[in-house]
Amino acid sequence: MTGKEASSQGEMIEAVDEKISAIRTQSLDFSFNELADMYADGELIIRPDFQRMFRWSEGAQARFIESLLLELPIPPIFLIERDDRIYELIDGLQRLSSYLHFRGQLKIDDEVLPPLVLTDCDIVKELNGHTYRDLPRALEIKLKRSYVRAEILRKESDPRLRYYMFKRLNTGGERLTEQEVRNATIRLLSNDFNHFIVELTGDQNFKETTTSVNDNAILRKFDQELVLRFFALKNWGDEYKHEVAEFLTEYMEAVSDDKDPTRFDYEREREVFKKTFLMIKKIADILDYGPKIFGSYDPRKSQVRGQFSVFHFEGIAIGLQEVIDSVDPENAEQMRALAEVVRVGKGDNEFLRATGGGKNDRIPYRARVRYFATRFAGALS
Repeated sequence: MTGKEASSQGEMIEAVDEKISAIRTQSLDFSFNELADMYADGELIIRPDFQRMFRWSEGAQARFIESLLLELPIPPIFLIERDDRIYELIDGLQRLSSYLHFRGQLKIDDEVLPPLVLTDCDIVKELNGHTYRDLPRALEIKLKRSYVRAEILRKESDPRLRYYMFKRLNTGGERLTEQEVRNATIRLLSNDFNHFIVELTGDQNFKETTTSVNDNAILRKFDQELVLRFFALKNWGDEYKHEVAEFLTEYMEAVSDDKDPTRFDYEREREVFKKTFLMIKKIADILDYGPKIFGSYDPRKSQVRGQFSVFHFEGIAIGLQEVIDSVDPENAEQMRALAEVVRVGKGDNEFLRATGGGKNDRIPYRARVRYFATRFAGALS
């Protein structure tokens, strides 16, 4: 081994050791009764939007309770310690929420859920139909004393390393949407941009022009991803060179990390967003498209479908940035000219060739935006 190679390896070992020293962890065993008391006293915070939503069926919840009673092994939960010593749950929502639901303590939107009635227990079927309160005393005590290992990331840990640790943690297990993972982990850097995105999903014009997005997609935060996509492509479009999900995550990280040079003017960006979707709403009204403004196009019937298309969203919303500063949304002549571009463009083969399966990468993306950007500019010249 040469001296240079030995030096390089030494630097690599030092870099790993340095990161290890920046993480402070602790492993503790908690009884579920202790965790329930901490939850009731506000010493343990559960935020469903911090990771995956509480999605287990009542049967799955009941089988978890059955597993505790049978002393079957369960995976650890992960907690983060805040500066005020309060714990926040990062991983283990399904398990802990199931226990709290059975105990009649689980709150959703400040409402306590009715206690869980056991169903679908398939090992001890005699448990089915019972609640916590009518368990035999011995089983009630057994359940309270059931314990789980908790891996705790201490408050002394480097916040950026906490972020990357939990980002990786939350990409395992039950599959989340990319936006759910971003929402779950980005607050460990900063939550300002995330709050901003959520705020803008409530913009009335945005909501009315994206109502064709189905309810299940909204539940899984697709509306928030569309707002993120708008800003990432508008501001960082030239950096889009690989898989779109990674690109969106990288942009959100850059904006949220105060150590990153990327800056975000919240007031200016809010104005641009609102103006963009006001214009799109007016275009939809002129064309009588309603929520179909971002609908895909059926060439056989020569009509716009009701199905939402992210390709049409990108082409129109990002393409409008070419003329955003020169348009007055109250100028009827300008809006009619832009509407005509949209009417023609949605059925134009030149645009449609950049949409559809396999077109979610940088080359067709640029073609989609370029199509509308050049024609919007031409319509107003």
